[in-house]
Amino acid sequence: MRERRSVAECLHDAFSLEGEVAVVTGGGTGIGFAVGKALTGLGARVAITGRTESVLREATEKLGNRATYLVHDLRQEGTVSVLLEKLAAEVGPITILVNNAGVHLKKAATDTTTDEFKALLDTHVLGAFRFSSAVVPHMVKAGHGSIVFMSSMTALIGMPQVIAYSAAKSAYLGMMRTLACELAPNAIRVNAIVPGWIDTPMLAKAIKNDDERKRRILTRTPLGKFGRPEDIGWAVAFLSSPAAQFITGTVLPIDGGASVGF
Repeated sequence: MRERRSVAECLHDAFSLEGEVAVVTGGGTGIGFAVGKALTGLGARVAITGRTESVLREATEKLGNRATYLVHDLRQEGTVSVLLEKLAAEVGPITILVNNAGVHLKKAATDTTTDEFKALLDTHVLGAFRFSSAVVPHMVKAGHGSIVFMSSMTALIGMPQVIAYSAAKSAYLGMMRTLACELAPNAIRVNAIVPGWIDTPMLAKAIKNDDERKRRILTRTPLGKFGRPEDIGWAVAFLSSPAAQFITGTVLPIDGGASVGF
């Protein structure tokens, strides 16, 4: 007779990330750290990356024994594959990638230099491309995978003084859709999250000394508040779990309703 499983057991299996190995770029602070916390909380082994070792070390200690860190600059050419091969040799094939790392530039379009524009695209777009390309062989070997791009509200709505950032985050959505189609035959799912205004150091910098900007953000957000990094972390965990096994090519706004608010 077939053994009946409890609802709790079914839910555990649906959302469990035990046996998975994840890489979270920019995982030392803010949203990236919250993503790492959610993934480790569901059983995944997680490697966070970033440029500052002291920040990564402190974050890893907080995340616990399922976490490790890799010091890496997204702008470096030809180093990602070696980095991932070393990680895989230590903990197993990488099955989750979260393209989260990035920098912000608040500057009028007419004042943004070509070099500034290129530098931001190099960090966001080329950095995510390098990691996504390098991780695919690992996911193919594992027989499945999940790639999540961390986009932005600037990819959905017009916003002044962020032309380079907007271009980069919009590029994420195009990359995501193409990869979702190309990698589906290998059981690799690719999705994007569009965080609204989340209470992080990056947001604090963006609205510093700009009370009118803060007021406008909260006014156009139906829930009337900033989100928490944890709101994004749990969404990434869901998209990376078996519960989302039929979800690919999706853009998921987590914005308190801001993208549809009036």
